[in-house]
Amino acid sequence: MAIITKITTQQKNQDRYNVFMDYGKGEEFAFSVDSDVLIKFQLKKGMELDDFSFLEIQYQDDIRKAYHHAIQYLSKRMRSEKEIMDYLTKKEIDEPIINEVLYKLTSQKYIDDWEYAHAFVRTQVNTTDKGPDLIWLELKDRGIKEDFARQALQDFPYELQVEKASILARKFFEKNTKDSERIVKQKLEGLLLRKGYPFGIIQIAVNESELDKDNDAEMDAIRFQGEKVYRKYCHFSGFEYKQKMKQALYRKGFSMDLIEKFLAEKEES
Repeated sequence: MAIITKITTQQKNQDRYNVFMDYGKGEEFAFSVDSDVLIKFQLKKGMELDDFSFLEIQYQDDIRKAYHHAIQYLSKRMRSEKEIMDYLTKKEIDEPIINEVLYKLTSQKYIDDWEYAHAFVRTQVNTTDKGPDLIWLELKDRGIKEDFARQALQDFPYELQVEKASILARKFFEKNTKDSERIVKQKLEGLLLRKGYPFGIIQIAVNESELDKDNDAEMDAIRFQGEKVYRKYCHFSGFEYKQKMKQALYRKGFSMDLIEKFLAEKEES
């Protein structure tokens, strides 16, 4: 057996101690431990340690070090259990030690995935324009159980979803006055889908955003798009010129009546 010959406080970390031992060849540094581990095993000068005791002390100290890593990670914001597990895994901490740390943090209420899910949803609703489907995916990515996620999303009621989607729709329409109404609606639907809004909410938001342009606004849009198309096809003439102009403008979402009106206007200019 080895005998503890000296225990000193580390200069840079007053909560850790260096333990020196004599293995039969004189005193030498053996290991360092956390203050809690020192107290738990009642380590002191003259104490004898066998191999089993040494391994148990090191195991408990590894848990303490991993625990401190997790606490530091938690100090910045709330974390889910999976986030902490992933963080400790990246630090190459063994799974049994991670499990011990997670158990301790959960029992101390430092980890609470139910509360985390509700706080996460409230934060997303108050600070972003994300829809419920995207928030659901982000909760899943953070390891939140489906029933917790479902309960948390009740903090994002249907009426608020419609309101936020409608605000996005109005802003989008105001910034896209140069496109046809049909193209604006297609782009808007794509945007709201990417933001995580379900199709039913999207349809309500689009319809409530008063996207119907008056004739002057739609005519301004086809003039803007038409001039770009004209520069591409102006070297054509006759039937071929008209067909290429019609096809291009139709693909941009304009009605045939409006296209004919634009082409007639162009001929007169």
